[in-house]
Amino acid sequence: MVHLTQETFKEKVFNYEKSKDWKFEGDKPAIIDFYADWCAPCKMVAPILEELSTEYEGKLDIYKVNTEDQQELAAAFGIRSIPSLLFIPKEGQPQMAMGALPKETFKKTIQDVLNVK
Repeated sequence: MVHLTQETFKEKVFNYEKSKDWKFEGDKPAIIDFYADWCAPCKMVAPILEELSTEYEGKLDIYKVNTEDQQELAAAFGIRSIPSLLFIPKEGQPQMAMGALPKETFKKTIQDVLNVK
């Protein structure tokens, strides 16, 4: 799992400084986990994301953004509660989900929003 900084986020996901309209830079669907080390629900989500990254290897990218280190990036997305998870389909608008989701919910969202089976 790749940890993104503001710079790598702009390369791999969305250059929000260049464009106001969403334009995904990635080549496959992605999930971005906005988290912090002190957040207990984030710690519950982390192993689920590890499992999903293995199960869906090559089909989607899973990124992590530490909201403590990357405050400007978190602010750009209006992150107020963590974990916040951004589901990004290859085409179309991303969708944000809040809170520690169970694995089944992740899988359903990966199928329904990201069109990945």
